[in-house]
Amino acid sequence: MKFCSQCGSAVEVNIPEGDNRPRHVCAACGTIHYQNPKIVVGCIPVWQEKVLLCRRAIEPRYGLWTVPAGFMENGETSQQGAARETLEEACARVDVEGLYTLFNLPHINQIYLLFRSRLLDLDYGAGAESLDVGLFEEHEIPWDEIAFPVVRETLRLFFKDREQADFPLRGGTIERLPGEGRRFRILLDGEKD
Repeated sequence: MKFCSQCGSAVEVNIPEGDNRPRHVCAACGTIHYQNPKIVVGCIPVWQEKVLLCRRAIEPRYGLWTVPAGFMENGETSQQGAARETLEEACARVDVEGLYTLFNLPHINQIYLLFRSRLLDLDYGAGAESLDVGLFEEHEIPWDEIAFPVVRETLRLFFKDREQADFPLRGGTIERLPGEGRRFRILLDGEKD
């Protein structure tokens, strides 16, 4: 951030009085610009024994598979956002059943809320942000082509919990490990580091 959205003057990074971390502060009008994590909402759309996945037509991770998900918009609930993203990315209508995973991704300042959902019909297709959309049984999932660790972990937990017909709320933190490549550490709530 270089300029104040209130008055257009230059901003400086410093710790405001009464705060404990650096913020963008307008040198002219004193407005403090707080930057907070983005909330990503999405669905695990299910039809019988299959899960609906989308192949990404946008970066990041172009061409890889994911569940329909995206940034929550102002003026909507998390459930409404998850259903909207599913409609936008997979042209699919769903009944959002319940929050299933909540993952913190502090390395990219995001929080993921993924909901279990039921497809209302088989009228689906690739939306503007998808190259392809398809229903997959567990053994058909392209595990090596899943776009994001949070989606891979959610699907892994989902199929494990489905065996028990019990879907507790799952949560945790996914951290990027230092060094080359896309290596991550997943710490589920209740597990020791």
